[in-house]
Amino acid sequence: MLILNKTAGVFSKPSRRKPYEFLRSFNFYPGKLFLHKLVLGIETSCDDTAAAVVDETGNVLGEAIHSQTEVHLKTGGIVPPVAQQLHRENIQRIVQEALSASKVSPSELSAIATTVKPGLALSLGVGLSFSLQLVHQLKKPFIPIHHMEAHALTIRLLNKVEFPFLVLLISGGHCLLALVRGVSDFLLLGKSLDIAPGDMLDKHVIDKIIMQKEKEEGIQKGQILSSAAHIAAAVQHTIACHIAKRTHRAILFCKQRHLLSQSNAVLVVSGGVASNLYIRKALEIVTNATQCTLLCPPPRLCTDNGIMIAWNGIERLRAGVGVLHNTEGIRYEPKCPLGVDISEEVGEAAIKVPRLKMEI
Repeated sequence: MLILNKTAGVFSKPSRRKPYEFLRSFNFYPGKLFLHKLVLGIETSCDDTAAAVVDETGNVLGEAIHSQTEVHLKTGGIVPPVAQQLHRENIQRIVQEALSASKVSPSELSAIATTVKPGLALSLGVGLSFSLQLVHQLKKPFIPIHHMEAHALTIRLLNKVEFPFLVLLISGGHCLLALVRGVSDFLLLGKSLDIAPGDMLDKHVIDKIIMQKEKEEGIQKGQILSSAAHIAAAVQHTIACHIAKRTHRAILFCKQRHLLSQSNAVLVVSGGVASNLYIRKALEIVTNATQCTLLCPPPRLCTDNGIMIAWNGIERLRAGVGVLHNTEGIRYEPKCPLGVDISEEVGEAAIKVPRLKMEI
């Protein structure tokens, strides 16, 4: 079992605190020999502190996660400084739990992979700072991970999906369509112009509709609108149909440009909102009409987790892409596009999307 040093102020700015040793001691597991590459993945891009150890065959050897949901529900949304503090308080324990569960000693790791972009700046900073000190202590390669790339590649942990494939990433903070041509080779076909689906399901325009209806019905605090279920259903249906139409266009564009196979193309849907079965059913209508296969990771791997980060690290390690042996100058990036943006080209193609009957 790995025992990590507990020192107050560990995550304070390096200029104010002296570096400390993360690893005081750890135990080996006699008779246990790992023949595959092993990567520790660390995720702190938003409000979940997660870590996992995955090998190159896709076996998840150990994982741990701490959710901040209950805390942020009280404030009606994520407060970055609060998220940062909770990451600081839990990251050491979560990494230790993942390593202990995996029965892998730190010295046996092939590399450490950590989300460095995009995400909340304060949250990303905690994960990066912890990881870099761990990397320096263990003298292991570091693999910086793009959060959306990790979501896109998660499916290859579970299914034998060859490149290229189309991916739709939908979450509370992101919504994009991209063609995945390789481990770090993406063509961005389109993204949300203002807010992501998860954000739309939570607030903004919907709030105004609800407030107006409450006024009309004279709703008092604690009462529920008579039309609440209808509003929720209408919003969900509108979002599902919009996403389906845009995805349909992306499939047609890729097939016209011979970027995807005409008969056995794959559409991967990932991200937190991909757990929404109504949206999945809308996308099934599209894939059935276009002779595509729809694949989605299980719900627990659609939301943020350490497994997808570790797996992305394995993918990059095997491909020899983005594996750093010198971390000087590495920084986190709160905003960072995914791949090469060809969305203008998609728009200029002016593809007419056939009308589909969306009976969901």
